[in-house]
Amino acid sequence: MGLAPQKRLTLVSGSSNPGLAQRIADHLGCELGGVTLKRFANGETYCRYESSIRGDDVFIVQTACDPVDTHLMELLIMIDAARLASAKRITAVVPWYFYARQDKKSRPREAIAARLVADILQTAGADRVLTMDLHAGQAQGFFKIPVDHMTAVPLFAQYVGDLNLEEPLAAVSPDTGRAKLAGKFAEMIGGELVILNKVRPGHNEAKVTTVIGDVEGRVAIMSDDIVDTAGTLVAGAAALKEAGALKVYACATHGLFNGPALERIAESQIDRLVVTDTVPVDPLTKPDNVEVLSVAGILAETIQNVFADDSVSAIFAGENQLF
Repeated sequence: MGLAPQKRLTLVSGSSNPGLAQRIADHLGCELGGVTLKRFANGETYCRYESSIRGDDVFIVQTACDPVDTHLMELLIMIDAARLASAKRITAVVPWYFYARQDKKSRPREAIAARLVADILQTAGADRVLTMDLHAGQAQGFFKIPVDHMTAVPLFAQYVGDLNLEEPLAAVSPDTGRAKLAGKFAEMIGGELVILNKVRPGHNEAKVTTVIGDVEGRVAIMSDDIVDTAGTLVAGAAALKEAGALKVYACATHGLFNGPALERIAESQIDRLVVTDTVPVDPLTKPDNVEVLSVAGILAETIQNVFADDSVSAIFAGENQLF
C-alpha cells in the first residue's frame, strides 16, 4: 500500500527502581507503559503488558538491587512477555548489572555468574543491553548481542568542577586495578593521580597498606564503581587523611550500602560521598555526608539514540569504553 509503519518507543519499568524509570520517562517526554507485575501465593512472578506493544521498540528498566534474584527473574519474564507480544526490538536497560562482580574465576570450582546472566538474557529474547559502569568492561564480551556501556564518570567530573575547590586535587584509585580509570578521571578534574594499595583479609574486608603518590595539602577524590559494605572507602579515607589530605571526597556509581555501610560512612573521615540512583537509595536512612545524583538524563539520551539508530558513543565523545 506504500505506507511505512511508524516507529514507536515503549518504556516500561520493573519493580526494582520505578523512581529512576519515571525520571527517564520525564526526560524523554513520554509516559511509562502499563505493565501488571504481581506474585502468586507460591512466589512465582506474573507479568502482562496492559496494551499492545506489537512492533514497538521496548525498553525495560530493571536494576540489580535487593532482592537480586527476584528482580532478575522478573526481568526475564518481562522480556519473554514482550517477545511473545511481538515487540519489534527488546532492550534491557540494566543500570547495575546482575552478578557483575562474578565475572571471572578467582578460585577453583567457582561459577562465572555474570556470563550465565548474559546467556539467559539472550535466551529470554533481549536484542540489546544498556548498562552502566560494569565492574569489568570485559563482561561485554559475554554477549553476542549489542551492549551499550555507559559511564557516570563525566557526571562526577562535572560535579567536582562545580564545587570550585581552590585547593589542589588528587584523583585516587582505590586499588591498582582501577588505576587506568583514575588516571582518566585525574585528567578530567585537573588533579594528580594517587593509587591505594590494599589487601583483602576476607570477603567485604579491606586494609590499605600503602598510599602511592602525594596527597599532602590536597583534596583527595576517590572514584570507584560500587559501594557495598564501604570497607574500602572508609579504610581509604583514613589512610588518605593520615597521609595529609585536607579533605576526602568519594564518588561511586552504584551505592549498594549493604550491611554496616551507612553507619561506617556516617562515622568515617569521608567528607562527602556522591553516588547515583542506578540503585535506589532511601533518603530517610542515608547519612548527611551522602549525596545522590541522577543518571536519568544519561540513560534517557542513550535510549533516544538507540531508538533513533544514532551513535551512543557520541554522547561520551567516544570515551565510554575507556571506563
